[in-house]
Amino acid sequence: MTLDEWEALCDGCGLCCLVKIEDEDSGEVYNTSVSCFLLETASCRCGDYNSRFSKAPMCTRLTPDNLAEMDWLPESCAYKRLKSGLTLPAWHYLLTNDRDAVHEAGISARWFALSEEFIHPDQLADFVITPDGE
Repeated sequence: MTLDEWEALCDGCGLCCLVKIEDEDSGEVYNTSVSCFLLETASCRCGDYNSRFSKAPMCTRLTPDNLAEMDWLPESCAYKRLKSGLTLPAWHYLLTNDRDAVHEAGISARWFALSEEFIHPDQLADFVITPDGE
């Protein structure tokens, strides 16, 4: 797969741009409803994609080699789905040719993400997204 083909798998949900916190005891990583300050929540696109690693040190490059380590990725993620032998979800823009389909399906950070520029780091634990919605 070429780099362009790999990059095209991104559905634009913005869920990988959510700030994560790690439980120091268990090592488990949790997503929060707080997004990287570079995420433009209306579009769920990075505001400075080419410089993201220098501007947002917690940003992680997804590659075929490190994908297995990214267990915090959502089940809807095209990268994770293909790695697991699953197909793209029906709303994926490569199937629909509609970049808004991910948002219309409710599978994006557009609907809830708050930029980290408005949240004090000590408050991050208050924004953890729990799998069961608690």
